[in-house]
Amino acid sequence: MLVQERKAHLLKLLSQSGSVVATDAAKAMGVSEDTIRRDLRELAKEGHLKRVHGGAVPLSPAVAPFSGRVAIADDEKAEIGRHAAGMIEPGQLVFLDGGTTAIQIARHLPRDLRATIITHSLNVALELVEHDNITVEIVGGRLFRHSVVTVGAATLAWLSRYRPDICFIGATGLHPEQGITTGDSEEAEIKRAIISISGAAYILGSSEKIGAVSAFAITELKNIDGIIATTKADKTTIGKLQQLGCRVIRADEMAR
Repeated sequence: MLVQERKAHLLKLLSQSGSVVATDAAKAMGVSEDTIRRDLRELAKEGHLKRVHGGAVPLSPAVAPFSGRVAIADDEKAEIGRHAAGMIEPGQLVFLDGGTTAIQIARHLPRDLRATIITHSLNVALELVEHDNITVEIVGGRLFRHSVVTVGAATLAWLSRYRPDICFIGATGLHPEQGITTGDSEEAEIKRAIISISGAAYILGSSEKIGAVSAFAITELKNIDGIIATTKADKTTIGKLQQLGCRVIRADEMAR
């Protein structure tokens, strides 16, 4: 089998099963594990997948800069945002993460809702300017331009003052084996910290993130209260997440 044929087969396997195990692929294709590992390294360099111990998993497309993520799964993000907004109760202290789906939550909040929203996202804060009944607490720190949020030691110190009733967290990867991940170490630290101090934590999971993996771990599935997704998410991966005890809320089904 030629190199390009092997690579095409590996990508097909990855698409079908959500992961590639090097030992299994080597046996199935009649080549050595070293050959498969070399193919996987090259595919990773080309941006087609992410290497993990023993094989590979899908690489999340959600690590692009903010402007490039706005149009990705926009209809799904609106559904997720609408459902998440409906989960917020009057009088609650709520943390909204940065990201394009969190903006959809802000856009779908009722005008008469009385609550306090904490955010380190400038874009989320601006969405709430016209909500006269919502108190907005903007968390300071160093601007991380990629996601237009604040990060760093100052942000962590600021967040330590709060105890949110509920938080909604963005991620770029949700994988049954690799957990919840994102593309930047400092962003991961902020997300991990807010999950640890919140009464309830939900991950915003549009379909391009389900089954994908990014470089930095946020937390394990057992530390969250659920994932808000849609029926467009890969059913096999969703099933595996549910088998692990993770609650998956289908936002578009709930709206019907």
